[in-house]
Amino acid sequence: MSSICIISEFSSSISVGFPKRVLRTLNKRFSLLHLVTSLQSLEVWKLEMVTKNTYEVHLQAALVELQKAVASQLKKTAKFRTLLKRIDKTLRTIESLLYANGRLARVLDRPEKETKMFIFYLENGKETVLKCSKIKCWNVYKKFVHANKLIRLDHELLRFFQAELQDNLSVKFRGLDLGTKQAGGFSRSCKVPGLPDVIVGLDSHFKEVKRMLLKDDIQVLTVSAPGGCGKTTLAKMLCHDNDIKGIFGDNIFYVTVSRTTSLKTIVQKLFTHHLNVNNCEFRTDEEAKNALEKMMRQMGSQKILLVLDDVWAKSESLIQELKFPIPGYTILVTSRFQFSGIGFTYELSLLNDEDARTLLCHSAFPCDGNQIDVPDDLVSKMVKCCKGFPLALTVIGASLRGQGVLKWRTTLQKWSQGQSIFYSNSQILLSLRTSVDALEDSPISHDCFLDLGAFPEDEKISASALMDMWVELYNLDKEGMYTSEYLLELSSRNLLNLIPSRKDASELEGYCNEHYVTQHDLLRELAIHLSSQDPIVQRERLFIEIHGNDLPEWWSEETQQPIDARFLSISTDETISSVWYDLKAPKVQALVLNIRSKEYTLPHFIKKLNELKFLCITSYGIYPTELQELPLISSLSNLRRMRLEHVALSPSVQSIFELNLEKLSLIMCEIGNALDSCTVDPTMLPNLIELEIESCYDLKEVPAGLCSLDRLEKLSITNCHELDALPEELGGLSNLETLRLHSCTRLSKLPKSIGKLHSLVFLDISDCLSINSLPDQIGELSGLRVLKMSGCHGLEELPDSVTNLTMLEDVICDEETSYLWSYYEGDLCDLKINVVEEDRLANFMKIVG
Repeated sequence: MSSICIISEFSSSISVGFPKRVLRTLNKRFSLLHLVTSLQSLEVWKLEMVTKNTYEVHLQAALVELQKAVASQLKKTAKFRTLLKRIDKTLRTIESLLYANGRLARVLDRPEKETKMFIFYLENGKETVLKCSKIKCWNVYKKFVHANKLIRLDHELLRFFQAELQDNLSVKFRGLDLGTKQAGGFSRSCKVPGLPDVIVGLDSHFKEVKRMLLKDDIQVLTVSAPGGCGKTTLAKMLCHDNDIKGIFGDNIFYVTVSRTTSLKTIVQKLFTHHLNVNNCEFRTDEEAKNALEKMMRQMGSQKILLVLDDVWAKSESLIQELKFPIPGYTILVTSRFQFSGIGFTYELSLLNDEDARTLLCHSAFPCDGNQIDVPDDLVSKMVKCCKGFPLALTVIGASLRGQGVLKWRTTLQKWSQGQSIFYSNSQILLSLRTSVDALEDSPISHDCFLDLGAFPEDEKISASALMDMWVELYNLDKEGMYTSEYLLELSSRNLLNLIPSRKDASELEGYCNEHYVTQHDLLRELAIHLSSQDPIVQRERLFIEIHGNDLPEWWSEETQQPIDARFLSISTDETISSVWYDLKAPKVQALVLNIRSKEYTLPHFIKKLNELKFLCITSYGIYPTELQELPLISSLSNLRRMRLEHVALSPSVQSIFELNLEKLSLIMCEIGNALDSCTVDPTMLPNLIELEIESCYDLKEVPAGLCSLDRLEKLSITNCHELDALPEELGGLSNLETLRLHSCTRLSKLPKSIGKLHSLVFLDISDCLSINSLPDQIGELSGLRVLKMSGCHGLEELPDSVTNLTMLEDVICDEETSYLWSYYEGDLCDLKINVVEEDRLANFMKIVG
């Protein structure tokens, strides 16, 4: 057969699917051998075209599905709204890039592995997005993990289209004049402010922040601390460091961000001061942002450090806007606030005594730093008064420069007599007050900060006590969800420290209930100072400190003028007597009594506080305080929440059961036989919704009468190590939704009547070391959704009735207990087993304690 016939035969066989122009070329120019080779190539070409078309359809479909998922979740849930909007914006950008100027073909021309990976991100992203509405509000841990998944999704989408985004910006800003170029590129002279003459106490912080700054996986690093702690100085030290300059070269951009700075202003500062671009103006923030990103991308592989100094809470979005997906680009932020979800945070601590003394002496004795004619004890006392604040040490030292011993003594005497450090040092007041003034858009947060002055210096404050108080003072939600936001707000602004009391506290139902609060002494003094500006009788909150029997001069037996305060705090020492003057306080809604004496007699004026809604009595002494005259509270008809902490109860506690309380908290109380003679029947505490008994070391049994409180929704009996059993009457609490029993180490079993708690949603028996079995009736808890049981080491098996817990969503346990639950995963389709790390030392301390 001739070559022409062979070609003709092949032409007929492949005429479908190949262009005629290609066949004509083959007929004319190729030999038989070349023809066969060419036909094989054409088959590959045809397969590639089909594959590319398949990928195109698949990619478009996956993109549309992800956009629909984001849109549906934005309508369905308020959670993760900011992150979902960001992903939606990214998808719209990608969509515009795909269908503009043939870029879809360019994307599909990428290696097959990359295209498949992108389609995988789109499909997997859809599943991640659709889970947003299923994340429960109470589960902070899950919310945090899921938020990180959404952030990673957005980053992966942007990373895949980085080249297309860069081209798009080049086209959009092709005509933008970025200034005069020099031989080595743009003129980028570093204009970092100079360093102070003396730097004290920052060496260890400098080393750690420098280490973090140079890590590849950190793009944004925030140095956070109250005003006047050295954040800006630390940032300058980093910028002037030879190692840092060797890595970033001239690409260190330093911008001081004021309270009202806009994105346009920041970019204009960068272009004007760092890039020598004159008359640089932008019409919108978006235009400024895109111009800056384009400029940074044109630097190629050079590393870039952007320093944003003194960023305020309202400017958090600026940091997000300036986060460009550029390799080697790092942002260093200094702020009085903490920005959750944006990079990493380094908290700058205050100076230790040695460094504080060095700084004070340098400021007060500038010649050589050695005190002249000032005794060591005076210098040591002054250092203590400054609380480790660098600003306070510098300002006070300067105010005493050149002064004699008499001035030092009189200054210390004023402070020891209760005069605030702020009265004589307005610069310190101004510096710290700006952090409080920043709360002007949240009046309740501002009030909550001022309320912290009611509690003793250097003592932990229960977050639960604060939230109970704020619920009544500011009419907040009684569940604690929104009340927690004010604690988190103050914590993010470094106005308090929020510390979990348990390792797994972030996973708990109850928001910040399992946390406690600490506050720096100077911030506490600021709260007291700001609360004391009005005349005493006109103050909204009145804080009284009594030493011995020395009552304030304004409070005498003859004083009859009523005070206007809504919040009253009285702190007494170990030597307080039982003699009280009358006090007319008809508007008081919250009363905090801080006591240290072994015996304490309640003031008689307490029975006249007809508007009182919250009462907190806390003993800070070594031993529990014996309360006298407790029946005085029986006339407080509006009292809703009462907290007794570290007090010794007596039979007079019966008067508490006659109140209309909604919540009663007994914390670290000595129970003794106080409850034995008490009568609790269904007519008592008719409105009680929550009962909290914590760390009452001698509580051996729970009175059965407490189980007649049929309106009770939350019962918490925790860290009571002598408690070995619960009453069978527990099943009578038909409205109980939350039952916490964690760390009751001698509790050996749960009552069979627990199965009657059909409203129970949350059960915590974690660290109940002696429980060796669960009753079969636990399967009757038809509404149970969360079960915490880590540390139940005596538990060897689960009853088969757990298969009836069809509503159970989360079991939080240790690894050993997780194996017991794994047998039932097939029967409980919605169950998720969360394994937590065991703290063996903590368990040991519970046993020996």
